[in-house]
This record gives sequence, C-alpha cells and structure tokens, in this order.
Amino acid sequence: MKKCNILIVEDHALTRFALKTSLGEQPFVNEVYEAPDATVAYKLLGENKIHVVLMDLGLPGINGVRATQEIKKIHKSVKIIVITSHSEEAEVSKCLEAGISAYCSKDIKPDKLITLIQDVLAGSLWFDPFVSEHVLNAARATKTKGAKVSESYNLTAKEKKVLELIKVGNSNNEIAKKLNISINTTKVHVCSILQKLGVDDRTQAAIKAINGNIT
Repeated sequence: MKKCNILIVEDHALTRFALKTSLGEQPFVNEVYEAPDATVAYKLLGENKIHVVLMDLGLPGINGVRATQEIKKIHKSVKIIVITSHSEEAEVSKCLEAGISAYCSKDIKPDKLITLIQDVLAGSLWFDPFVSEHVLNAARATKTKGAKVSESYNLTAKEKKVLELIKVGNSNNEIAKKLNISINTTKVHVCSILQKLGVDDRTQAAIKAINGNIT
C-alpha cells in the first residue's frame, strides 16, 4: 500500500493530538495534517495532496456535514471518514449523499480505526452499528427524490455481481478474490459501473443499488 496523507478535522485539541500521534506511527501514513475547523481544512486541502479526511460533525462555524459536502464537491477522490458522537438520521443521510466512505463513533478503538482507514483506502465502505439503521433508512429515503424502483443501466452480468459486492462494502481486493478475477479487471468493472450509474463514487453506487432493482 502506498503511503497516504491524512487530515484530521476536529475542534478539540486533545483529540486531534491523540489521533495525530497514533496515526503518525503507522507505516502506511506519510503525513498527518490537522484542522480545528472547516476553514482551515479547506486551506490544507487546497495546498496538499490529502487522501483521507477524518471529519468531526460538531465543528464551530461551518459544521462537519456542510464541510463534508463542500469537500466532496471539489475533492471527489478524497475519502471521508466521519468520526462523531452524533447519530441523527438527517445528518447520516446528508453525509451519505455527499459520498462519505465510513461513519463511526468516537468510541472506536485505535486499532480498529487504523484497520478502518486501510480498508477505506482499499475501497471499502464501513458504517458503525450505532447508525446502521439510519444508513438503510437514509438510502431508502432517496427514492422520494425521484429515484425509480427499477431502472435499466445496461450493466453486464459481471458488473451486476460486482455492484452487489460493492453494496455490502467489499473492497476491490475482496471483490477480485470472490469473483476470481484480477484486481485490474475489478477496477475496470467498478469504473464502468460508476459511469453507467452516473455517480462519482462507490457510496453513491451502493445507495442506488439499495434503492431499487438495477438492471
């Protein structure tokens, strides 16, 4: 795995320090940046190549939900992991629509967070059990915004299998192993699926798959 750069967006200095210290010791981490609010986060993202953002929702000024939405609009390839004590369904829904890769509690254990970051970098989606019901409700709720119960996107049989595995959070490596295909072939299928569905990332593809019968 290539080394990555991580941005911690958290208003509590002690939490930022603890996260930065822990992450800075990991061999797969190149640089850890920190921001106490969204304004500083935007600046750091504009000046540096950030691969993963750890986002708190309870930020002063521009809140974490709005910051997540703005970051994903401009920096589409950045993986955002929400780490928060908030579990309101409306917030979960907005974060999902923005295209986050994971949503977890601040109670997450350090070793679990390290594994989670690596999984997200590999293409996995992950949602803490404390918001799992909200995740499903939020995904289904997007139907009311015009999504059809059944839509044809001309997916191939193999692409449908890949999409089913994306829907349950499998990474490219996991999909390749389960379907007995190469990692490069898997990436080609995933790219094709995103293009056909008209979405920017795997989270949005998973939501569309949950919403209805995609053919």
